[in-house]
Amino acid sequence: MAAIAIVIVSHSKQLALGVRELAAQMVQGQVSIAVAAGIEDPENPLGTDPIQVYEAIASVFSDDGVLVLMDLGSALLSAEMAIEFLPEAQQQKVYLCEAPLVEGAIAAVVAAAAGRNIHQVMAEARGALLAKATQLGLVSSPLSLVTPTTTNIEAPTAEIRLIVSNRLGLHARPAAQFVGTAARFQSQILVRNLTRNTELVRGDSINQVTTLGVRQGHELVITAIGSDADEALAALQALFANNFGEAARSYCSNKEGLPFALGVPEAYPEGEDNVTLNSPPAFQHQVTPATHGELSGIAASGGVAIAPVAHYQPTHITITEYHVDEPESEWQRVQAAIHTARQEIQAVFSQASLQIGDAEAAIFDAQLLFLEDPVLLEAAHQRILDHHINAEAAWQAVVDEVATSYRTLEDSYLQERVDDVIDVGQRVLRLLAGNLPANLHFDEPAILVATDLTPSDTARLDPTKVLGICTTSGSATSHSAIIARTLGIPAVLGVDAQVLHLADGTLMALDGESGKAWVEPESHILDLLEAKREAWQTAQQEARATAHQPAITRDGRQVSVFANIGSINDVQVAVANGAEGVGLLRTEFLYLDRTSAPTEEEQLEVYQAIAQVLDNRPLIIRTLDVGGDKPLPYLRVGFPEANPFLGWRGIRFCLDRPELLKTQLRAILRASVGHQIKIMLPMIATLTEVRAAKVILGEVQAELNQAGIPFDAAMKVGIMVEVPSAVAIADQLAAEVDFFSIGTNDLSQYIMASDRTNPRVANLADALHPAVLRMVQQTIQAAHAAGISVGLCGELAADTLATPILLGLGLDELSVNPQSIPGVKQAIARFCIVESEAIVASALQQDSAVHVRELISTSVTPPA
Repeated sequence: MAAIAIVIVSHSKQLALGVRELAAQMVQGQVSIAVAAGIEDPENPLGTDPIQVYEAIASVFSDDGVLVLMDLGSALLSAEMAIEFLPEAQQQKVYLCEAPLVEGAIAAVVAAAAGRNIHQVMAEARGALLAKATQLGLVSSPLSLVTPTTTNIEAPTAEIRLIVSNRLGLHARPAAQFVGTAARFQSQILVRNLTRNTELVRGDSINQVTTLGVRQGHELVITAIGSDADEALAALQALFANNFGEAARSYCSNKEGLPFALGVPEAYPEGEDNVTLNSPPAFQHQVTPATHGELSGIAASGGVAIAPVAHYQPTHITITEYHVDEPESEWQRVQAAIHTARQEIQAVFSQASLQIGDAEAAIFDAQLLFLEDPVLLEAAHQRILDHHINAEAAWQAVVDEVATSYRTLEDSYLQERVDDVIDVGQRVLRLLAGNLPANLHFDEPAILVATDLTPSDTARLDPTKVLGICTTSGSATSHSAIIARTLGIPAVLGVDAQVLHLADGTLMALDGESGKAWVEPESHILDLLEAKREAWQTAQQEARATAHQPAITRDGRQVSVFANIGSINDVQVAVANGAEGVGLLRTEFLYLDRTSAPTEEEQLEVYQAIAQVLDNRPLIIRTLDVGGDKPLPYLRVGFPEANPFLGWRGIRFCLDRPELLKTQLRAILRASVGHQIKIMLPMIATLTEVRAAKVILGEVQAELNQAGIPFDAAMKVGIMVEVPSAVAIADQLAAEVDFFSIGTNDLSQYIMASDRTNPRVANLADALHPAVLRMVQQTIQAAHAAGISVGLCGELAADTLATPILLGLGLDELSVNPQSIPGVKQAIARFCIVESEAIVASALQQDSAVHVRELISTSVTPPA
């Protein structure tokens, strides 16, 4: 039997079975073919189910590849979601193919039976319809895929062809990395999608690259023209080889590690897309008889919400075009607005990083690139100069053109990226018009009702006040929906517009799993929803029972697993997920969204509340770490910093504002009574900084003693190791403090000299690069030689691919985002220290992060 397998996904079970029978007859059973079609509903059997697709793929899985053919609509979404359930190693060998179902299946099985490789099989499937059209005389011959030649013959020219392996192709974040990398070089980068036979586009334009519609399996030709053409292509090729740094994500798994049927409360969320006790979005739509006041929509973010309605209406900006005599002045207005917009988006990114994590906050990296897009900026400038029109009109016209280009794409996933274009476009327009941002703060818990929400709007929501989202437009794969899921806010999108006419305060209930909402729900509906919410929460608690056990390797080494948190809500989620303590409390959330610093009493109340929830588990509180990517308007330096990451941030800022630091230290010390609280100092680069901070701490302790205010006099003091100089003098620092915590997010960017918030170079700041790993090893060795413990609280700790590396390096604790705790504990239990140390020894000798990942993948045997 041929090694490559075929899976047919269709809304109709009868259709899929017929296609399988026909295809099987063509190759006499030489190819494994599985079917995932229809849903288990006798009255409404048409539909697709991700679990069926997963089971079909698993039943015929082959290391040589599995080709998935799908019909329209939710079949694609179901197939994409099914892949999420597979082990990471298997995900890379499953290919989604947009070829026609019948002709594609026949062509694919014939090619597979002939021993072709997976890419050749995909090509045969995609070419099936063209062959049919040629036979019917509808086209004369297959389209030519010859790359057009460039006009600049003088400059050195180089070219590469690549097959795209990303599951969703070049969507927003990979496209941003591609453009950022291309922009680093002097050479002109041109790209063409051979699979779709597109024209050449500029590689330094986020919009032009995205509109290529690149999906998994597509072949690209990339041309570089210029003095550094070879270097540019090598860098771009490395991006593709590293899969753009994308890690696999799973929605939910049960206690045995297998995916569960959507809506069945038998599991806990593990992936970054789940923050609270909510199920993943259900893409299987089943029609049930409507009840009074029931609205049907799109299931975008799981969970149940019951609360009064609160309407949100973004500020409408009316644009009038008029003639201007000084077009350059208008262009300067555009540039000023873009500069301010960039600062605002960076602030949103910082806030979102605290709330939803750096991975999801990276959505806003693409928005920053939009503001730097040379094609967009040149078009706006030219429009002002040519037509002598005002900045607002010119900007709106150019943004509308870009948005239209996205809407006309065939790819529905890429069509939805228009939301990001409009989001950032409206931000600049608002600044040009002098309007204030719309208010998204609610005094009382509510279900937010709106026409739509932009990604920026959604990132600003407070999950304790916005209990649910109900909009008349949107989709389950939009960036707004992704953020809502990450925030744990149930959401139903695309409901009837009548919901916009409800009075504020009207009671509403919604079920983000089924995609239904109820206006003034009847008592039996409320009872059912309350029961569902309670049953789900109970099931989560039971399913997470194993996560509350210690994380112990196969050879008996226990590693503490703590949580990184940034709010009181976070600590509750952390404890529910099995956190053994808090390894990093980011106190910046106390200082955000206000006009002055929090008082001692305000801080004391929060620290005590968090410690109370932890119930005597360790709590490491990091002192204020602002600056760099975390600016605070009321704590401005007073002058712009050319390199804020190398500037006045972290401990440097606090030592220059001793009263600010003293207030925080007083609150921490007062909260320490009866709790296991530790202080951690950020951004330490010198011994002098540690000693200066300890002097201030001593002064505060003396003041409290004099006032008769109790505190833990033996409270431990540690530091963040995130600056290369701290690694270099780790032995000296270890003599001054009680513990180390390695912050690989910052350490990586400083070692690699690459700003992790700059899309053009962020891919260089990879914590698995051997240079970073050697620094981590050196830090751990210095700490242990001095007899102090050392933990790691960067994003690397949550990457289970890196678990054997971290174990082999000898870390005492890992601190991760709350939702990652169960998965990290399970990963630790799969390894032993001896094998992990062997992997580390080899990893430290590799020459790139890509090769380190390859080493881990080939060295680790998946659990049976």
